[in-house]
Amino acid sequence: MSRQYSLRSQGPSSHNICSICWSDLTTGQGQAIFTADCSHSFHYPCIANNVHHGNLCCPACRAKWDKSKLPFQVPPLQQNKAKHGFDDDEPLSSAALSQSSGPHNVTIKTYTETSAIPAADSRPQYPVLVSICAPPLQDPDSEARTPIDLVTVLDVSGSMNGQKLDLVKQAVKFVIENMGSSDRLSIVSFSNSSRRVLPLRRMTIDGRESAIQAVESLEAGGGTDIAEGLKKGTHILEERRERNPVASIILLSDGQDNYSRVPSQMLKKLPASVRSSDMQHEIPVHTFGFGNDHDAKIMHAISDASGGTFSYIESVGIIQDAFALCIGGLLSVVAQELRLTVRSASPGVVKIVSIPSGRYVNQISDEQGVVDVGNMYAEEEKQFLVYLSVPLSSATNTKTSLLDVLCVYKDLGLDEFIPVQGERVEISRPEFCSPAELAVSLDVDRQRNRLLVADAIGEAQRLAELGNLEAARAVLTQRRETLLTSTAAKAGDDVSHLFEAELKDIMDKMASMNLYEQAGRAYALSGMSSHGRQRASARGAAAGSCLAANGPRKQLATQAARKSTYETSAMVRMVRKSQNKRK
Repeated sequence: MSRQYSLRSQGPSSHNICSICWSDLTTGQGQAIFTADCSHSFHYPCIANNVHHGNLCCPACRAKWDKSKLPFQVPPLQQNKAKHGFDDDEPLSSAALSQSSGPHNVTIKTYTETSAIPAADSRPQYPVLVSICAPPLQDPDSEARTPIDLVTVLDVSGSMNGQKLDLVKQAVKFVIENMGSSDRLSIVSFSNSSRRVLPLRRMTIDGRESAIQAVESLEAGGGTDIAEGLKKGTHILEERRERNPVASIILLSDGQDNYSRVPSQMLKKLPASVRSSDMQHEIPVHTFGFGNDHDAKIMHAISDASGGTFSYIESVGIIQDAFALCIGGLLSVVAQELRLTVRSASPGVVKIVSIPSGRYVNQISDEQGVVDVGNMYAEEEKQFLVYLSVPLSSATNTKTSLLDVLCVYKDLGLDEFIPVQGERVEISRPEFCSPAELAVSLDVDRQRNRLLVADAIGEAQRLAELGNLEAARAVLTQRRETLLTSTAAKAGDDVSHLFEAELKDIMDKMASMNLYEQAGRAYALSGMSSHGRQRASARGAAAGSCLAANGPRKQLATQAARKSTYETSAMVRMVRKSQNKRK
């Protein structure tokens, strides 16, 4: 059974739990309680500590607070000091507009696994699917969208000489051509050292000319120090005098880092702003591993720590298309700081057991679960299975209330937080269930298959790194068999069959250690990145991807293909534009 809603909340929920520590807010237990203007309450020490770190938004609904009305000291705003001289960013356009979601808000759908549970039965792990979908762009071809500050950090070491560098230049010029006059771009190159070849400039006619000249000036030579390039790119964004609403880094490298041999060593060198789990201060780094010689483990670790994606560019010819896929998303952000909250609608009876949320941070108690999603691209969908403990019902032919669902996000056009409150999720409890009432929801089963695939890839990759390819392939084989016997696969679900094809591709790339090191590792890690954030990334010639534009496996953005690869309409349009330009 499914439900869909996109109604704005008419008021806060009166739930007697502190959203910070998840403990009861019952008075008389020796702790002072603070209630904000938005009517949400917290333990005084919890919220005081939160505000001390500069957070002036309600942790429950994200409403902005007036610091003059808070009964505790708010630290002064820390100004960014230009320690590296990067406070020379071009001022923002006075005409810059962020596109509001307008009449279309983020929508939420919910699906119970079955439409009923027999009253005499209990379910210790009963799944409810919560699906969040961002609204479309009102005018995809208009510049009236959310502007971005983008830094490209490009490897120009000796191994990039020749065709590789030429193709990178072509790809970056494509990015320049498709940025608007309110977007800003900076370019950093690195080899043994790093160099800022273009300050943060608006992509006006003059700005584009300067950017293209900077790209053409790039020359290859020297070794590879990824950390130096990434630190410079991060400092450019940290020291901006003005800020567009969206900021990101694109990092490309084709080789092994000469200064950091393992991911942990690399991550220790990076600024905290690209390793933060706080979605308000995160600078996502979208990494691109180019060819078969790049260090996939380090590139994946950087993207994973920063909240970005890792793309594997198997063929040098599709580098421009891979960039297009990424910027198609970055140029279509419609919601920020999105937070999903689910609460037991029958406290003390129905309990929340788990929420497999991939790389999104979650906090769970028996009665409440919160998932911080962050930015969402236009038409992007995020789905989460909420596993519940549902007891037997003492009365028959009634309904058990399962969940209340709330989503809060920042609308960039309105510059305000929008709550989306939905109707309660309930399930029938007849004495006996008909076969139709016990039929498994294909949407729920499809999501189970996605989690099964993501877990299988992660486990197989771990075993492959230990040199045990036989065990890795056995895991993939067993999960493929499980997937093919699922309700969704038996019903002919195209998405589930694309998931099965993905497992087969990875298994083929683990046929030998040589093949795994050449392509299998990067392919698996890019798949883990994409599934972990439910966001598209380039994965070689992955089945269903709009990047697979040639050969018998061509699948042009069917609904099933887009669900399996997470590609949005804006991404597909940008990739098509890139492919047409290359013809």
